[in-house]
Amino acid sequence: MWNSRNRATKQHNSKSRGIISSSAISTEHDLGPYGEAAVDMSARPIIVSADLDLRLVVPGSASLPVRAEVRYEPSDPYAVHMAFHTGTGEVVEWTFARQLLTEGVTRPTGEGDVQVWPSQGMGAETAYTGQQIVCLALSSPSGRALFEIPLGSMIEFLTKTYTAVPTGGESDYVDVDAELALLLWSGPDR
Repeated sequence: MWNSRNRATKQHNSKSRGIISSSAISTEHDLGPYGEAAVDMSARPIIVSADLDLRLVVPGSASLPVRAEVRYEPSDPYAVHMAFHTGTGEVVEWTFARQLLTEGVTRPTGEGDVQVWPSQGMGAETAYTGQQIVCLALSSPSGRALFEIPLGSMIEFLTKTYTAVPTGGESDYVDVDAELALLLWSGPDR
């Protein structure tokens, strides 16, 4: 049993892990006997999402506003999904490694189709002049795009994802047996 200082009354098994729900987290950060976050095993998982105001960099012209919904699901703990809402009503979704975005807020990272780096908004072409931003460069067979994202918004989102699933705890949220069965079931002869 946890003591009253930890504000929990459930039996705790240090080997069992659950998905943190909004009802399981308090502003005082409930802690178990070993300093781990108190988790309500029956609670629904937190899906972290945010609407971000991005700017699409247009060479030789003013940047254009783009709304993007960024989403993190503990059931896919290594990934962040970003849905870009185009002016035509079309939604284009990309999936990135959470670690790629995390590293990109402090240093240039990524190779190939996705690259992320910190910067400072400069020039008449950006709406973020003088502000800390994260640049997100995407490349696909259909084209290239460079987006500017306010650094504070990206850090706030990423912080919430690490509250839901801490660094190093991702494998606790992956059902390896189910993933393996899926791979075997959808093999080359099926």
